[in-house]
Amino acid sequence: MVTLEQAKLNTQDDIQIGVIDEFRKSSFILDNIAFDDAVTPGTNGATLTYGYTRLITQPTAAFREINAEYTAQEVTKQRYTTELKPFGGSFQIDRIIANTGGLVDELSLQVQQKVKAAKSLFHDTVINGDSAVDTKSFDGLNKAITGSSTEYNTGSYIDLSSSSAVDSNYKLFLDSIDEFLSNLDGKPSFLGGNSKLITKIKSVARRAGYLTQSEDAFGRKVDAYDGIVLVDLGERSGSNLPVVSIVDTRKPNGTDIVTGLTDLYAANLSLDGFHAVSLAGQDLVKIWLPDFTTSGAVKTGEVEMVAAVALKATKSAGVFRNIKVA
Repeated sequence: MVTLEQAKLNTQDDIQIGVIDEFRKSSFILDNIAFDDAVTPGTNGATLTYGYTRLITQPTAAFREINAEYTAQEVTKQRYTTELKPFGGSFQIDRIIANTGGLVDELSLQVQQKVKAAKSLFHDTVINGDSAVDTKSFDGLNKAITGSSTEYNTGSYIDLSSSSAVDSNYKLFLDSIDEFLSNLDGKPSFLGGNSKLITKIKSVARRAGYLTQSEDAFGRKVDAYDGIVLVDLGERSGSNLPVVSIVDTRKPNGTDIVTGLTDLYAANLSLDGFHAVSLAGQDLVKIWLPDFTTSGAVKTGEVEMVAAVALKATKSAGVFRNIKVA
């Protein structure tokens, strides 16, 4: 197992360290998720496949009478695989910029923006990824959770769309979110949604006295609901559309359309819960800088990760559906 923080300690390249820090600073999930660096691609057409077993049900225990046997019960599990996929991007810089003294600033800008885009793509795929729709991506939480026991509130909605709606419904929301969290196997590492929803949850938490704050590794304030970090998953790469959509076409009761509905995701970041997967013996983040010592007017740089995610237990992640924020 390795994290980005640990990966930073294993590299001596200052630029590589800076890129890793950019990934960490831009994403709570990337900064805290564990990477199981276990996949070896091999040769002769071997794939980047990670196989694992997902626990579907929980174990039971019971009393028994003397001279009587226990009723046998086994946890239900299912075999899954996920494919590691490369993601990132490239940028180009003209050698004129390098020769006029603007190279350092331009390189820094382009690398930071490429890290920002890669982070957004990772967040989007962690939630919405579906390899059946896009073969270049890995599967995300929405696909794994839909139809499971931790998909909550599919047949109704809670209105938090205005200040007055929050005043009227925040106690109902508190009861509902506690019920939602009780379906999970322990306290999750984060609650993630779009900026509108995270703002609404902060408003609810302030009214109830559940809004807590801490500092991350970079000295920034981190808001939390009763100790569970609130994560704004941001926008999709190259877009202003939120990673977690606000939907205007849902019918929670099966008949009537309710606009402005969105979802709240939760996950426990651990190797036996929800974690990432990476290549064995290779850097988590790689960067190729433009080489201005060779001929050619325009030089290319690249930033790349090779990863996927795995949900080891259904109860390690969940989604609270149909929260009205608009």
